[in-house]
Amino acid sequence: MAVAEQAGVVTPGELVQQLRWRYATKKFDPARKIPADRWDALEQALVLSPSSFGLQPWKFIVVTDPAVRERLRPASWNQPQITDASHVVVFAHRKDVSVADVERYVRHIAAVRGIPEESLEGYKQMMAGFVSRAGQGLDINAWAARQLYIALGTFLTSAALLGIDACPMEGIDPKQYDEILGLDAEGYRTVVVATAGYRAEDDAYATLAKVRYASTEVVAHR
Repeated sequence: MAVAEQAGVVTPGELVQQLRWRYATKKFDPARKIPADRWDALEQALVLSPSSFGLQPWKFIVVTDPAVRERLRPASWNQPQITDASHVVVFAHRKDVSVADVERYVRHIAAVRGIPEESLEGYKQMMAGFVSRAGQGLDINAWAARQLYIALGTFLTSAALLGIDACPMEGIDPKQYDEILGLDAEGYRTVVVATAGYRAEDDAYATLAKVRYASTEVVAHR
């Protein structure tokens, strides 16, 4: 069966329609919760997100404890999405990715694919050579942080396709997040947050026209 014929694949029109429908939701309905099966799908979207080399230098913390979310709200410019949304996801990256992380990943590839680690030696050396450049022209933590934005984009698009509202949030104090969630001790660092749920009926932003430059201005063909 061709990819385009697989059951459940959206049409081009449906994709564009959902992307036009989504917006950075400012006001969530706190009474509406995302059904478990849909949330499970969104978690899998995070797990399946692409990353450079496939290294996955990240952790996604789903904050469900209302008390913890109350503590996070002041560290988020007091934005109500943190406490009102159905779900909150904190996107954190592994600090100072090293050759040890590469070796762990290679072992995992070998186990999943049932192949000897030795067959991946060339790939391992390439990745090890990359991360070994940390501090020598490579900001490894900035690189790891950029990987999170790939996952964030995957999450936001997946939510839109499921008819779930979401809001990416950089208006946070990452250091306070790390302290509240105990991430520093685990070797991770907060970069960005996404809240998800369902828009409140009186969210004025929901009815505003989407403002984008014309494709002729932002898309070039060579």
